[in-house]
Amino acid sequence: MDNIQYGSYREHKKHTPDDFPYNTYLCTIPLDFASVKIHWHEEVELIIVKKGEGKISVDLEEFEVKAGDIVFVPSGKLHSIGQKDGMSMEYENIIFKSSLLYSAGEDLCRKNYIDPICGGEIPTAAHIHGRLSCHGSISELVSRLDRLCEERKRGYQLAVKGCLFQIMYLLLTEGGAEERCKTNERSLKKLKIILSYIEKNYHKQISVEEISGCCFYSKSYFMRFFKETMGVSFVEYLNNYRLDAAAKMLLRSGENILNIAAECGFDNLSYFNRRFKKRFDLTPGEYRRIGRCRTIGE
Repeated sequence: MDNIQYGSYREHKKHTPDDFPYNTYLCTIPLDFASVKIHWHEEVELIIVKKGEGKISVDLEEFEVKAGDIVFVPSGKLHSIGQKDGMSMEYENIIFKSSLLYSAGEDLCRKNYIDPICGGEIPTAAHIHGRLSCHGSISELVSRLDRLCEERKRGYQLAVKGCLFQIMYLLLTEGGAEERCKTNERSLKKLKIILSYIEKNYHKQISVEEISGCCFYSKSYFMRFFKETMGVSFVEYLNNYRLDAAAKMLLRSGENILNIAAECGFDNLSYFNRRFKKRFDLTPGEYRRIGRCRTIGE
């Protein structure tokens, strides 16, 4: 698994089966990948920190997390996962579609609670830690979900739904949003437009005029907005996105390095090689060779 696997800002990866849209998997940063870049998807996500420490952001608000902490990510919310001071972090993802909890026909629970909680319309705590009264109960429910999915007894799906309903109830009644500075919703919508544009067009030459125009910002305001929101300049972010895409292609295709560089938006091979070495501390050829050896070893 590599960091670019999660690289699309609106993630199109299919996380869950159609007949029972619920899934779990374990990950470790930086063993599996260096970071999970900012992205969003329609599924609801619970991130449970098992070991170590790290940083998780939800709608650009960053939380420092440690073993035992849980982060609730409603549908459509921008989120990312990264290292804290070079430390490692093992965590579990629980991902499900809110439709898993729907009933047929008129449904008071869906209208008043499930959709508003899963969609983030009812404010709840994103960072669920030991100081919140709901933390212990939600942690126990997560442990039960893990046991249910490991044992997979007949009808375990019924119990999974029951646990999720209880988690929604606890978030509603005991997991009220903590007082914190909220990022402007309009700014988040603009950022999604910008990130989606990068995702679709990173392989082309993108001018500041072009991308600022897609969100109706002036060039100067766009550059300032992007730097303040993302913490890096637009040019640096675009280059890093292209480099991550190239790293993915190096491991997954036999295409020559010149073509990969061109397909990822670099028209100068020397410049691409320098930037790649600076980002990954390896040349493209070394990265491909080491990555494939690791895959064979696994």
